[in-house]
Amino acid sequence: MDIESPTLLHSLPRGFRAVVIGASGGIGSAMCSLLRDRTDGGEITALSRRGDGLDILNEDSVARCAAEFSGRPIHFLFCATGALTIEGKAPEKGLKHIDPDTMVENFRINAVGPALIAKHFLPLMDRKQRAIAAFLSARVGSIGDNRLGGWISYRASKAALNQIVRTSAIEIARTHPQAVVAAVHPGTVTTELSAPYSAGHPTISADSAAARILATLDKIPPESTGSFWAYDGNRVEW
Repeated sequence: MDIESPTLLHSLPRGFRAVVIGASGGIGSAMCSLLRDRTDGGEITALSRRGDGLDILNEDSVARCAAEFSGRPIHFLFCATGALTIEGKAPEKGLKHIDPDTMVENFRINAVGPALIAKHFLPLMDRKQRAIAAFLSARVGSIGDNRLGGWISYRASKAALNQIVRTSAIEIARTHPQAVVAAVHPGTVTTELSAPYSAGHPTISADSAAARILATLDKIPPESTGSFWAYDGNRVEW
């Protein structure tokens, strides 16, 4: 897969409309830069709580932002939200470390928030042309790939997100036959979120992760909607 090609997202129509949610984060900001510099996109909208007041845990806030696109079909939607450390608490190492409040907050941020994004933004995708929606997940959310244990709340919240993506894709396919909805594992990226946990793991920059994600998404056919992919173009088992 050639990530050094001058343009990305060739499969979308020229001048496509893109929305990046969580645009103030490492991967979200890198995605916005790539969409502006290395695609044939037209209108690129960057949304975040820090920049635009979009609070993914407040449905009125999500609905308000989505309403801005009424009558303006979205061709590329990227939800880059998520949290690994919750209120200063690192992921649990084992069952004895489970804290119910922290677990609930994991689900609120990593599953409920993206579900609200799906609810209000996915119906706005183009119904007549190819469109792509991707939600930032994590390989540790894979149940089949879990061989180390630990990180129970984070793993479970990302597994829930994956199910939300899969279920949403099935529904959206009925009205948007050319749409692709996917969960994406970005790799271990050199961002503030992953920095405390990246020791001993190969890492990639946010720019490289974003470019590889776009190259991967570009190749997913509509019949593979509702699937889980790694940044390197390989599918991840559920």
